Amino acid sequence: MPHQGGVSANVAVIAARAGADVALAGGAGDDAWGAWLHDRLEAENVGLEWFRLAGGQRTGLAFVTVDEEGEPAYELHGDGIAATIAGLKRRLLAAVDETDALFLGSNVLAGKSEAALATSARERALELGRPIVFDANIRLGRWDQNSGRAGAACGEFIPGAFLVKCNLAEARMITGEAHPEKAALSLLAAGAQHVIVTLGSRGAILRAKGLRRDVAARPVNVVSTVGAGDGLMGVVLAALGKTDFYAPAIAAALPDAVEEAARACERWGALE
Repeated sequence: MPHQGGVSANVAVIAARAGADVALAGGAGDDAWGAWLHDRLEAENVGLEWFRLAGGQRTGLAFVTVDEEGEPAYELHGDGIAATIAGLKRRLLAAVDETDALFLGSNVLAGKSEAALATSARERALELGRPIVFDANIRLGRWDQNSGRAGAACGEFIPGAFLVKCNLAEARMITGEAHPEKAALSLLAAGAQHVIVTLGSRGAILRAKGLRRDVAARPVNVVSTVGAGDGLMGVVLAALGKTDFYAPAIAAALPDAVEEAARACERWGALE
């Protein structure tokens, strides 16, 4: 049975389910799979004014297998990034202009064309004073298993970010720090205003100037960890969107966000 996915799409759906007003910028191929994805996003009340089905492009598909601990391995087919670029083209800056905040992750940094688009969106958001939420969410397959290159590219998006979210492995790639507290403090020193480091079965921590919270995770019978971080991020993003990016909303939402991540681990597909 197919499951809709993509990091930003998952985050958008979870945030919309939590009552936030969200729009997804990008695209998919103008094919049967693209139409399938478009219809499901529309049914979830995700705004699609900046999302287009691009002619001549194939919708990217990911075949996911999980090991006995629920950890995924991905086999990608089609060029979803090409469809995203074709869907955006010269429309991305207009999307930033007309929205209240910008969310993006590292998947759009692995190639030159998409990284240039992401950089231009970040620069426009900073220029306009829009909050930027950056989710590292590193998939090393997109980086030819080069963790140094992935960490360095993500590091360029830390300065000025309102919120940075990463797991401990990603935090280490970016900062070189293996301890959650040290990694979070390093990200703050690099220019992030607020930092969430997720710790898998140990929950998550929030660190910021004058704001901190540690949330433990409940025991989970793990089926698959695919999309757990997306669920957490969607809940936090919804809380921020509904409070005009009031920083204490991150701390208030973190327990529910960790719980959403736990629920995602108990099922196939982050959105089921």
